[in-house]
Amino acid sequence: MHVQFEERPSLHGFSIGIATLNSEKSLNALSLPMIEALAKQLNAWADAAHISAVVLRGAGSKAFCAGGDVVDLVKACHQHPGEAPPLAERFFADEYRLDHAIHTYPKPFICWAHGYVMGGGMGLMQGAGVRIVTPSTRLAMPEISIGLFPDVGGSWFLTRLPGQLGLFLALTAAHVNASDALGLGLADRFLLDEQQEALLAGLVQINWQERSQEQLLSLLQALEHEAQAQRPDPQWLPRQAQINQWLDVADASAAWQAISDLHDHSDALLARASKTLRGGCPLTAALVWEQIRRARHLSLGGVFRMEYAMALNCCRHPEFAEGVRARLIDKDQQPAWHWPNIADIPQAVIEAHFAAAWQGTHPLHDLTP
Repeated sequence: MHVQFEERPSLHGFSIGIATLNSEKSLNALSLPMIEALAKQLNAWADAAHISAVVLRGAGSKAFCAGGDVVDLVKACHQHPGEAPPLAERFFADEYRLDHAIHTYPKPFICWAHGYVMGGGMGLMQGAGVRIVTPSTRLAMPEISIGLFPDVGGSWFLTRLPGQLGLFLALTAAHVNASDALGLGLADRFLLDEQQEALLAGLVQINWQERSQEQLLSLLQALEHEAQAQRPDPQWLPRQAQINQWLDVADASAAWQAISDLHDHSDALLARASKTLRGGCPLTAALVWEQIRRARHLSLGGVFRMEYAMALNCCRHPEFAEGVRARLIDKDQQPAWHWPNIADIPQAVIEAHFAAAWQGTHPLHDLTP
């Protein structure tokens, strides 16, 4: 099992639940068994009277969670051409239910998001009540490179970023450091990587029977005060005004062109973002534009229901499988996109990605708003 669970005794018979993603070799990438184990244990801890708070973390120094295990999904897609394979139906439903459960968790939920936090890792992190970042943190939604889209609630948290930064991050897979994450509302506290044990030691000393929220706040403030001197300079916040101007456009094709034009920009960060987009999937860019437009009017549950349809339809169309082949299986880094030009993608194809890909009631119909 690549998830470990611990109950660390606290005061007055309470305990802290600690869940550790423990697949260091894969940068703690989420497999279906890991998702199922997490969901089962988090549900049990939510109902357990002796569990006062939950901490979610990743093993090793490199990553909290670098995403989902998409290789097995694509292998299943090859076995079911033109349709959503059963593995995809189960994987995305279970993953989105887990993410939704974290967003709505009834107890203090702390996510230690060090190192790489990408894709599925962002889905786990963003719902947490206390999202901790460190000097090593690098947040990203890299789906543009594999022909998927920013799922796991990306429709929810990207649309809540200021200006056009949500669209920009979705189109470029740009990494966000700790200071940007805090400034953009993607994180809550900055601590040092070596302060994790101090946090856990402080949590078990809290009197969870009386004014526990004040004690938790005091603990976090004290640790954060010690860490402030090592907080990195922001990268994207100083560039926000420029990004807003470039992406003040009418459609996805214009957004693609605006970022593509930055490929030889003197600013290395912008040039790298442009390079990633230019090598990315045009269909993903078109889906991102429509996804963000629709998500502005959706509830949390509505976001996950929309993304479930999108995910299954990505499994039915060729771009996702081709992107994963080129990036993660053959690793030739030369995806042959079915639609290499964003302007040539039929509107009907985009619309089809938001249509039901199942029979009967939506599998996530019961997720609360």
